Amino acid sequence: MNNKMGLWVNRSKIDSESLIPQLIYWFNRLGWDTILEWDKEKTQDVDFVLSLGGDGTVLEAAREAAPYNIPVLGVNYGRLGFLCEVERGEIYFALKKVLRKEYSVEERLMMIASFTGSEEKQQYTVLNDVVFLRESTETLVTLQVKLSGEPIASPPSDGLIIATPTGSTAYSLSAGGPVVSPEVEAMIITPLAAHALSSRPMVVSHNEKIDVILTRGNSCRVTFDGKHTIILNSGEAVRIVTSPLKAKFIRLGGRSFPKVVREKLRDRWHE
Repeated sequence: MNNKMGLWVNRSKIDSESLIPQLIYWFNRLGWDTILEWDKEKTQDVDFVLSLGGDGTVLEAAREAAPYNIPVLGVNYGRLGFLCEVERGEIYFALKKVLRKEYSVEERLMMIASFTGSEEKQQYTVLNDVVFLRESTETLVTLQVKLSGEPIASPPSDGLIIATPTGSTAYSLSAGGPVVSPEVEAMIITPLAAHALSSRPMVVSHNEKIDVILTRGNSCRVTFDGKHTIILNSGEAVRIVTSPLKAKFIRLGGRSFPKVVREKLRDRWHE
């Protein structure tokens, strides 16, 4: 039986789209089968997934692959590419190393967000963040946060971000949150434009159960990894806990976390 690899492609990227036939031919020549369509039955025995796109593409691939313990190699066809292991010009060099099994697998914390509204219970697996954002431009919202049942400060604000260490370099960072190493087992709570001088981001244990309740304001928009969106009405809550699943990323060496931070998070105003 041939080895199998999965392709996860952002088809809006013209370069990555034109690369697909070349990759299929390259793998077939080496005795590998390629899976283009993500199917639970076909992908259970996939050796690894190759993601072609930006950080959003890698996030999607890693979320889908996590239940099957399949690692993901990200190739950057976007702008920032914080989560991608290699740039587009290095793809075949990187793949040769993967096929020779010259790599390590980095595991990253994921979260489960649960919401019970007027309809049935909804649950989302999150690798980056859960973002609460006011809908109205006229009034602020108050989001009461409880850590394992214990309330913490909840000033009026534009919203709130609950992020993983992976998500600490995304929206949370832009909102003033800390950069957290992916090796840290924690969740980050970052307020959005809170109307209080004392309101600051918090890093909490991965063992906490975080409840976020809309106590003031008619409604609030909640997004999960920027992919799924719900409307939180007054009095409703979202519970966030860490997932037993881990996202797995292929690492080829030479890209330490401090190096990635230096290269990817430098001032980019001139770009």
